[in-house]
Amino acid sequence: MRVLLVEDDDRVAGALTPALTRRGLTIKRLASGAGVLDLVHEVDVVLLDLGLPDVDGIVLCRRIRAVSDVAVIVVSARGEVDDRIQGLRSGADDYLVKPYDVDELVARVEAVRRRRGERPAASEPAGVIRAGDVSVDIGRHEVQVDGQPVSLSRKEFQVLALVVSARGAVCARDHVLSEVWGHRGPAESRSLDVHVATLRTKLGRPAMIETVRGVGYRLGGAYGPAEEG
Repeated sequence: MRVLLVEDDDRVAGALTPALTRRGLTIKRLASGAGVLDLVHEVDVVLLDLGLPDVDGIVLCRRIRAVSDVAVIVVSARGEVDDRIQGLRSGADDYLVKPYDVDELVARVEAVRRRRGERPAASEPAGVIRAGDVSVDIGRHEVQVDGQPVSLSRKEFQVLALVVSARGAVCARDHVLSEVWGHRGPAESRSLDVHVATLRTKLGRPAMIETVRGVGYRLGGAYGPAEEG
């Protein structure tokens, strides 16, 4: 697996690079944001520090997401809840607070990579699902609202695809967590809440994803049942 490490601290990078290499990962390292956008198409995962010398990592994460659907894991000393929420809303797939265990980092890299499409294509429904004026192209991972494209992170797209694929039936919260995050812990549960809130904002359709308290999510009445075509 090809990993781009964006880390300005030479000591951190010097310790992390050989540790990840010993675990079978191929590492490229940049000490600043310069050149990141040129390399994102050549790697599978970006490990992104937020405290870079030339650009704020949140801004860079948004720029990465604007040009690529590469997996992004924020690895930062900023551990406040607001920081984690901001990182996820900027398009990161995961957020790990320093200091961390290297094996946990590797596990998260592998989990993100699996969720990004390691499953056989036949396991995903094909075609375009329409819910009102929102169309979700499952195969192409594209979303349009009233004919205009909307940029979503991979997790945001996966959550939306699960909800619309249920065509008005309730999509259980535990099912979404298992499918998108791979496990069901408190951190993943909070992250799901953030992703649903961000989806409502990005789509401009706050009533499209309806919360069924204690159970999960379903399409709002004006949008379901979704149709495939």
